[in-house]
Amino acid sequence: MPRFVAGHRARARPGGPPPGTPVGPAVNAVLLINPRSGGETARRVGLAQECRARGIEPVVLQPGEQLVARAEAAVAGGADVIGMAGGDGSLALVAAVAARHQVPMVVVPAGTRNHLAMDLGLDRADVLGALDAYGAAVERAVDLGDVNGRAFVNNVSLGLYAEIIRSPAYRDAKLETTLSALPGLLGPGSAPFHLRFTDPAGKQHTRAHLVQVSNNRYGRTVRSLASRPRLDSGRLGVITLELPEGPPDPALLAALSAGRPERFPGFTAWEARTFEVDSGDLIHAGIDGEAVRMSPPLQCTIRPGALRIRLPQHASGLSPAARELRRRARLRGLLRSSQRASGTP
Repeated sequence: MPRFVAGHRARARPGGPPPGTPVGPAVNAVLLINPRSGGETARRVGLAQECRARGIEPVVLQPGEQLVARAEAAVAGGADVIGMAGGDGSLALVAAVAARHQVPMVVVPAGTRNHLAMDLGLDRADVLGALDAYGAAVERAVDLGDVNGRAFVNNVSLGLYAEIIRSPAYRDAKLETTLSALPGLLGPGSAPFHLRFTDPAGKQHTRAHLVQVSNNRYGRTVRSLASRPRLDSGRLGVITLELPEGPPDPALLAALSAGRPERFPGFTAWEARTFEVDSGDLIHAGIDGEAVRMSPPLQCTIRPGALRIRLPQHASGLSPAARELRRRARLRGLLRSSQRASGTP
């Protein structure tokens, strides 16, 4: 495999490179491509052709081909950087291989929502620009979630959201996270599920409507409900919701619209290193947007810093939630400075 050749799209970001360790160009670069993801995004932007022009070996998956086997073969063939162009479910499978072999990974946003790319601070509209991560780039270590031996990069959702993912119409209108999707999920027939877990206070729960376990917690403001402030805290984010019977509670909808879901009594959120959910039957789950059935109990854990990610030097490296935290910190700083200048205590 030839050494990476810098592409014509490489450019500098005005604010400097994203946080991380500077690294040199890849020597044996491989990109796995799911040609069906994101409405055939890879084909529309000429991704395979651009890879060849840059000295990256494109591996276009054929129908029925096993993604994990192709990723393992790429590493065994000498790839020193492996990438994935596809949805978050595909990214999680390749991430597990990259983490297992400690090979850096490149994320190319060629899926529908590209949630991981968003939280890594990549420009989701610039598919070809993501290939710049194979050149002189920045590397950072991020956490990787695990549920019963299966890796996840974003979240595992149970209950109402998992049922939505199973519906045929889901692929045409994917939802990003359980929390941001709650208002649309609540309605007639939103019965609780037989999901058993224990909250941080030691209380046993048996009939939750929603349970979401995420690789690092999501934000808690209107602007950051669908984004994570960081991906390297070494902790899972856990969100659970139990609703009273009847129509959607106006108090919950009001709390969600105000960006303060914690004000609703049936909502609980916390962070943990492990989390277990049990049930008397197979559990339907949405893992990074993919519908699966798993045998209980579900044991969720997190592997701190297990995945090495390469980012282009022009990427911001900041998720929307992280940018919101910075914005609020700047506003607080300005307010304090204004108070000191005016002598206000």
